[in-house]
Amino acid sequence: MSDINKVVLAYSGGLDTSVIVKWLQETYNCEVVTFTADIGQGEEVEPARAKAKAMGVKEIYIEDLREEFVRDYVFPMFRANAIYEGEYLLGTSIARPLIAKRLVEIAAETGADAISHGATGKGNDQVRFELGAYALAPGIQVIAPWREWDLNSREKLMQFCEDHEIPVDFTSKKKKSPYSMDANLLHISYEGGNLEDPWWEAEEDMWRWSVSPEAAPDKPTYVTLTYEKGDIVAIDGERLSGAEILSKLNKLGGDNGIGRLDIVENRYVGMKSRGCYETPGGTIMLPAHRAIESLTLDRESAHLKDSVMPKYAELLYNGYWWSPERLALQKLIDATQENVNGEVRMKLYKGAATVVGRRSENDSLFDASIATFEDDAGAYDQKDAEGFIKLNALRLRIAAKNGRKLF
Repeated sequence: MSDINKVVLAYSGGLDTSVIVKWLQETYNCEVVTFTADIGQGEEVEPARAKAKAMGVKEIYIEDLREEFVRDYVFPMFRANAIYEGEYLLGTSIARPLIAKRLVEIAAETGADAISHGATGKGNDQVRFELGAYALAPGIQVIAPWREWDLNSREKLMQFCEDHEIPVDFTSKKKKSPYSMDANLLHISYEGGNLEDPWWEAEEDMWRWSVSPEAAPDKPTYVTLTYEKGDIVAIDGERLSGAEILSKLNKLGGDNGIGRLDIVENRYVGMKSRGCYETPGGTIMLPAHRAIESLTLDRESAHLKDSVMPKYAELLYNGYWWSPERLALQKLIDATQENVNGEVRMKLYKGAATVVGRRSENDSLFDASIATFEDDAGAYDQKDAEGFIKLNALRLRIAAKNGRKLF
């Protein structure tokens, strides 16, 4: 502990990290630098400055990272069509590498000896933060209070605040969500509380970003997305930045009841966890990207991408964004996106995001003259299929002649 003179803390200004500031100061007798990232969580981050100052913090970093988050993390992930265990769009997972990167960068800028975070010892985030930090700064020290202290309940945290005169919003009269929530520009997650019973149906008023499909408009919304090299660059012909695109898709999706998810997932540390997620924009983006790829990628490139996607998603979920294997997979994926250009038209209606059109002026591999059921004027010789089928059946016919049993 005597080796720790300064610590950079990932600081939200909420209960846990406010306690951590004071706990670090007392336990390690060190200076604390706070880092608050605006990655589109939908809440003001500037109040964290006043809270940090009130606890004697002299170096306070508050940064708007929304564009970097979407450009360098969300968009590359969607180029891979990444989805974990067939359902989860990785909204929390994708935010952690960026925060870890800035933590170690700020540690270098301020001469800090260590970084700290508020992730618990039961979850995935501790792994994601620390794997990222060690990959980028192998000599960095990490302090994870939840693995050290005995403040293992809300009541103990509140008592610590009272004993140390730490002002927190939790004592106000405003209604507080009973769930543990994490939000960024891609999604918002809900865990804990009644959700710890997998049979319990989440209350309607839990959801923050979307109306229920039942309450969504009776008339569908159509939206056209323009792609360049696998990334969305415009909505309905209007060019926007990455953060603006995701914000607009979140609004369109949420208004139409799109993006709600209730799952039980397998955490990297070994336990199963039930969580609910709202990812309106991402739920539109995934099928739209697959649609433009279906038009512009050849079969083997598309199938190769599909074969590596589960590994890519697992690496991201488990915290290996900065690993050599994820970086190598990203190069492969990005190489396939050179010709993924064009437009996709989506129909948004009562919880469903449906592809209803796709086109690419210069990069489409769809040839109507070959695919048509009408007269193709000799573009495709159907007689060629006979030899193709016989060659592919050769191994099956040989096995059958040898009496191999199939069942």
